[in-house]
Amino acid sequence: MSWLVIGGAVVVTGLLWWFFFGPKRAGQVSLEDGVQVVRVTVDGGYSPDVIEGVRPGVPVRLLFDRQESGECTSRVVMPDFKVNAALPAFRTTAVEFLPTETGEYRFACGMNMVSGVVRVSGSPPADTQGGGTVVEQASRPVDGTTAAGGTAPDAEAEEAERAAEIRDLTRRLLVGAVLSAPVLVAVMAVELFQAMWVPEFLMNPWLQLALIAPVMFYTGWPIHRTGWKALSHRTADMNSLITLGTFAAFGYSLVVTFLPWLLPDALRHVYYEAVGVIITLILLGRLLETKAKAGTGEAIRALIGLQPRTARVERDGAELEVGVDEVRVGDIVLIRPGEKLPVDGEVTSGSSSIDESMVTGESMPVTKSVGDTVIGATINTTGALRYRATKVGADTMLAQIIKLVREAQGSKAPIQRLADQVSSYFVPAVIVIAVWTFVAWVLVGPPPVFIFALVAAVSVLIIACPCALGLATPMSITVGTGKGAAHGILIRSAEALETAHKLQTIILDKTGTLTRGVPALTDVIPVTDGGEDRLLAAVAGVERASEHPLAAAIVAGATERGLAVPEVDGFESVTGQGVMARVDGLRVLVGNRRLLDAFGVDAAVLLAAHDRLAAEGKTAMLVAVDGHPAGVVAVADTLKEGAPAAVAALQARGIEVVMMTGDNRHTAAAIARQVGITRVVAEVMPDHKAAEVRRLQADGKVVGMVGDGINDAPALAQADVGSAIGTGTDVAIESSDITLVSGALVGIVTAVDLSRATMRNIKQNLVFAFLYNILGIPIAAGVLYPAFGITLSPIIAAAAMALSSLSVVANANRLRRFTPRPLAATTQVAGVDPLVEVGGSVEASHHTQRKETTMFGLFGKKKDTTAKVVDPVCGMKIDPTDAAATRDHDGPTIYFCSKGCAETFDADPHRYAHGPSGAGHH
Repeated sequence: MSWLVIGGAVVVTGLLWWFFFGPKRAGQVSLEDGVQVVRVTVDGGYSPDVIEGVRPGVPVRLLFDRQESGECTSRVVMPDFKVNAALPAFRTTAVEFLPTETGEYRFACGMNMVSGVVRVSGSPPADTQGGGTVVEQASRPVDGTTAAGGTAPDAEAEEAERAAEIRDLTRRLLVGAVLSAPVLVAVMAVELFQAMWVPEFLMNPWLQLALIAPVMFYTGWPIHRTGWKALSHRTADMNSLITLGTFAAFGYSLVVTFLPWLLPDALRHVYYEAVGVIITLILLGRLLETKAKAGTGEAIRALIGLQPRTARVERDGAELEVGVDEVRVGDIVLIRPGEKLPVDGEVTSGSSSIDESMVTGESMPVTKSVGDTVIGATINTTGALRYRATKVGADTMLAQIIKLVREAQGSKAPIQRLADQVSSYFVPAVIVIAVWTFVAWVLVGPPPVFIFALVAAVSVLIIACPCALGLATPMSITVGTGKGAAHGILIRSAEALETAHKLQTIILDKTGTLTRGVPALTDVIPVTDGGEDRLLAAVAGVERASEHPLAAAIVAGATERGLAVPEVDGFESVTGQGVMARVDGLRVLVGNRRLLDAFGVDAAVLLAAHDRLAAEGKTAMLVAVDGHPAGVVAVADTLKEGAPAAVAALQARGIEVVMMTGDNRHTAAAIARQVGITRVVAEVMPDHKAAEVRRLQADGKVVGMVGDGINDAPALAQADVGSAIGTGTDVAIESSDITLVSGALVGIVTAVDLSRATMRNIKQNLVFAFLYNILGIPIAAGVLYPAFGITLSPIIAAAAMALSSLSVVANANRLRRFTPRPLAATTQVAGVDPLVEVGGSVEASHHTQRKETTMFGLFGKKKDTTAKVVDPVCGMKIDPTDAAATRDHDGPTIYFCSKGCAETFDADPHRYAHGPSGAGHH
């Protein structure tokens, strides 16, 4: 008899393995207008769930015909193509993407429980090789009325569907609770407390059947429908396990009720109370889970809700109020105080403070005036504005933010692959474990063995929770990326969010990242009576006639101080030396020492201040008035507010901060000293920035890069995590993994903290899921019974299963409380001399790349035995054949290690031309 039971179990196990993992009928594609089209029915699963015959390089359109409602299949996610699309109930939605390489690409429901695969094979068509057609990954209803996954109407439909499901679950739960309660109380009172006061009719199996049948088939309908549908697709999920378990218990109870004479007296025990309570508890868990999951999409819904529904525009001289989707590029938009801006644009008249916190995360309002860019969905606080619409519809920044967040939530973190792999085998494995649990206890269990074996097998089916495994990672990713968007940090993929917590080195571009990227007046040092204002006004008057960017910075500085800039006469520019003009009849000279020497002005009194400012990386200009030295003014690219605090915060988190710039080493070292950076890579050519990132990665470190310019794009793409300043170029933003919308460097600190918090949360979820199943399934199977006499009731198993998935969702929702830690105010950074390296092409000359191995200020010791001359500016020995620049001055040729040193020489050649022992001459 025992061999017969074991043999039957082996056969069942083999059949189960074939059922779940054997060959399945695959869906084939059809080519329509150059697009590969497949229709997929969504009804308890995907049919077909295997799609073959897809060719790379040709756009694919999956038509998802969803014939059901409910949370589970309300979204479809394709991580490899960053698709995260809503599938409205009882509608067909087209999801489009472009596979470029052969392989298998998974698509799954939002809960990661129902999945399918697209198999791409073969070669791309001849006319697409080498790039192929560019297709925007997108989703839309087939009638084209709205776009799934991003617009307000779609979000409202999704929210309405969720609300309807919550109402339906609540009704079913009430029915289950009311009908199950009397049966449960009666059975528990009799079995646990041997109570005699329980009315005998409550123990009648016919009455229990009458009470529990509605629970089984009405309350449990959402579970059974999905469970059987999944099994019909030769797959299984949590619903399938519950359905199998409850049908086994309910079916056995029916036999006891209708045909009791077929069973011995010891086996005539019904389990109606277990069926009712299990289904009620599972539905309670699902209701709580659905409500909790509603909070994880709050960030997207909040973003969608930011945009106003209407806009007031001016057309043909008339003021009209139109829907925001009717605004056209070029329309003049009118905004009053307190109103939201409907679209992006450029201010044409008026001035006002704009609250951009909802988009950038920055709390302080930003003053906007003519020529400034404004962002849709931000709030006008004070004055009235007129602006020209430049981006509307899907091109606005808000629409792009929503799109990026959707894509990030649909992407897959590397840590999720383990959970996905386990989940794909989990349910079949649990069913096999239940089969062998039943067999084991039939053979060796205590009497009545059949009842004991049945209860153990049902407990195994009920307690297993693949849902917790499936939800562990995507729930945290959804909340984490949403929180990032709320704080002005756009994370483009789950992989970037995961990798950011591993960063060991972060490279910061100087211009536009650490600094503002535009020159500004920094110092005015007079040496004669009259004070700063008088000196600055005179210099600004002269510079106003100049077209040089530094001149504009001086004029802007004078204007900001409220100074009256005087008119000048006789303006003249002297190439390589400076400018001069007459102010109130007095000749004013602004330039370098050569200019002052040419007019017989003794500049000795000005040189100390000049050299000090130059050492700080500033461009210092000498000023003489009417033949006498008058002072020094300096212009520099100033630090962004909060940059020193952000650098200090990164260093406090154990991350090495490196500054990379194309500027000369003097300027680079001065900026690094101001912000507290101790390692600098200077004089890096644009085409060598990515190579410098690779060089740092070669040291075995996980490297992040922060930049804003076109020349930063290759380096951003090369870095493990590239972060673009949102105020920078579109190319840099497209090449990055993270975009800091506000442009504030503090955003990278917040991104690192958010990544660390999200990864902690994911790991906690995985511990909940794995530990729960690792401990729960063996206990349910009865491994503790031989030693301790402990078994697990199916009712307790159901409660534990419901709590497991709920615990994962609740834990993921804790991330919603994430708030960036305020940075410590850094008013003065210790002037530590940084270690400066001179960048170059790593691939071209890795073994001869120039590096400074001493602290800044102690150069001149390059480890190169072929050096023959000395750069007179920095004292560095160089090979004349490797010189970056040369100058002919008073006969001999002078060689420079960099263009920066050559420019410094040009500013004051007399200072450097006769260096120590004629350094630099050849």
